[in-house]
Amino acid sequence: MKCLIKLTLATALAVGTAYGALAQEFTKATLKKVDVKAKKVTLIHEELKSLEMPAMTMVFRVQDDAILEKLKEGANVEFAAERVNGKLTVTEVN
Repeated sequence: MKCLIKLTLATALAVGTAYGALAQEFTKATLKKVDVKAKKVTLIHEELKSLEMPAMTMVFRVQDDAILEKLKEGANVEFAAERVNGKLTVTEVN
């Protein structure tokens, strides 16, 4: 019985951790500039809680060309960002 309880708790912990890794925090922003050639965007964004960063205007890298293709200057977006190889990078956009 103890083994079953431990197994159940371990499974619940693993599922919770996996969900946390997949669920990204989206932040509201206005797209100020898109530089397709440099694969960068300038965003006027709200606080990025996951990166402990206050609201500001800054440049982010964008690795995925598909994200760059759908971005238009002046658009209001929600985005997720993380540090990739030490660089702040937009990973998703809604």
